[in-house]
Amino acid sequence: MVTLPLPGLAQDRCVVMGVVNVTPDSFSDGGRWFDPGAAAEHGFELVRHGADLVDVGGESTRPGALPVDREEELRRVVPVVRRLADAGVLVSVDTMWAETAEQAIDAGAVLVNDVSGGRADPAMVPLVARTGVPFVVMHWRAHSEQMQQHTEYRNVVEDVLAELWEQFDAVCDAGVDPDRIVLDPGLGFSKTGDQNWTLLANLDRFTSLDRPLLVAASRKGFLGALLADEVGPRPVEEREDATAAISTLSALAGAWGVRVHEPRRSADAVRVVARLRAERRGE
Repeated sequence: MVTLPLPGLAQDRCVVMGVVNVTPDSFSDGGRWFDPGAAAEHGFELVRHGADLVDVGGESTRPGALPVDREEELRRVVPVVRRLADAGVLVSVDTMWAETAEQAIDAGAVLVNDVSGGRADPAMVPLVARTGVPFVVMHWRAHSEQMQQHTEYRNVVEDVLAELWEQFDAVCDAGVDPDRIVLDPGLGFSKTGDQNWTLLANLDRFTSLDRPLLVAASRKGFLGALLADEVGPRPVEEREDATAAISTLSALAGAWGVRVHEPRRSADAVRVVARLRAERRGE
């Protein structure tokens, strides 16, 4: 497992990133934490349940989601980041926009999680280079409204690896410290359900890049489809056991972190994996 030089984060096991969606239209929690005060309290709850890092976002990136005005994103995100950071919580900001990232960093965010990998806003990568904060570069082809129109691959593993590494090189060439970059294969972003499973079955190809790897499978539609019954896909809130299974497999593959909505099961899972690894090393 490749770690990230970020004080306060676990260095001996897979990190658990908890999700706070300050949005009215997230696929996972449908606006439950839209109020900034409720969102901050939810962030504290995630930490109590085992999250090492809390990822705060104000714009849904589910398939078909519409963009959010920058002022609105700032109104949603910055107060939550500030309240959590002031209380000592490690906070990442989930945004594609440099203005939001900059204000979140000023409010105490220690990592920028950009689903576009710096492609959506030309100002993002220079900001990250200047501030020196760690940066998540995800595989991305298009914004939410069009992303499921871009699922054609010759070989999904090879193509995602090549495109992700191309963006990694571009970000490094723009001045971002390569040791502060986390890679994310982008499950569900311009991917079909079958393609998500193929990527998960080949996580070792991504961890072999010798970069920290973030896996974000939590509650996603391909899990609901797998667990479907005669009524239809498994409801979002009933996909936590499957999410924890993915967290276990990700930790076993050497992922740096998993991004989840309900951290308790995944926090337990990554600790089990870490203990087994220690036993194998004779520690």
